Amino acid sequence: MAILDFVKPDRITISEFTDQKGVFHLKPLEPGYGLTLGNALRRVLLGSLRGFAVTSIKIKGVKYEFSTIEGVVEDVTEIILNFKKIRFKRKVKGIVKETVNVLVKNKEKITGKILNEFISSFQVLNTDIVICNKEKSIPLEMSFTIEEGRGYVPAEENKKNNIGDIPIDSIYTPIKNVKYTIENCRVGQKTDFESLSLEIITDGSMSPKTALMEASQILIKYFSIFSHERIGKKEHEEISKERKYDEEFLRMRALLKSKLTDMDLSVRTKNCLKSASIQSVADLVTCNRSNMLKMRNFGKKSLDELESKMKEKGLYFGMDILEYKL
Repeated sequence: MAILDFVKPDRITISEFTDQKGVFHLKPLEPGYGLTLGNALRRVLLGSLRGFAVTSIKIKGVKYEFSTIEGVVEDVTEIILNFKKIRFKRKVKGIVKETVNVLVKNKEKITGKILNEFISSFQVLNTDIVICNKEKSIPLEMSFTIEEGRGYVPAEENKKNNIGDIPIDSIYTPIKNVKYTIENCRVGQKTDFESLSLEIITDGSMSPKTALMEASQILIKYFSIFSHERIGKKEHEEISKERKYDEEFLRMRALLKSKLTDMDLSVRTKNCLKSASIQSVADLVTCNRSNMLKMRNFGKKSLDELESKMKEKGLYFGMDILEYKL
């Protein structure tokens, strides 16, 4: 081996692996690379992966966050805190949002397991979580919205100005904890090389292996910016390109935020989309094409109509819209 060649691992070994926990080992690494890789992966894992969380709730008879509900032990603030703890897994591929309507009668306790009876496209993973306790004879009617996102989003950014909706903080990250350790390892006669061990614990909506792969891909995309083609451009070329990008970005962002009621669609198609809680253009384009035909009363004719309208506007099913920060 030439003295200038970089020493790097040829594979990643796994010493522990379950649906929620994985311990991955990389060795040998050049001195200092354990910290470089470990810290970068940890930050991306904790803050940049997609997940699902409740963004708002609505309780019948409740107008404000700081309210109490007759016959319910917890006040609204406590109920909100419990909703923030719910972890979701997507059941229907391509669905990024669902509004769930709940009506509970003759039960003293509302848990995640009970909520699963009303949810169609997602699944509550921590089914034993208690949302609230109440008098058995008093019915409780409420709704909540599940959405896809990244990292942490405060309640202020979840405001939609819908009457009665109470926006809540959303914790999207599917990662519960990440930690890494760095140890010395030997390569030949040298003992100053490093071994990186990375422990990843997820909420069960994503496997640790998938989480590590997605985090790595995010870093790769960022480092690809420093390619030969993107370095050394003249300043006026970059400004021109940036302006063009900004105009297209703003146009697409406005289009994605628009309501489907603004599109020239048949009544049948609009009703099908409404019943599936697909209300905006953003909701529509993030759906999986094949799953559209699984919706009740939604047929090939409606699908053709939608695709024709979408094509006119430069849209398609399965779009990645996170960059538009809706």
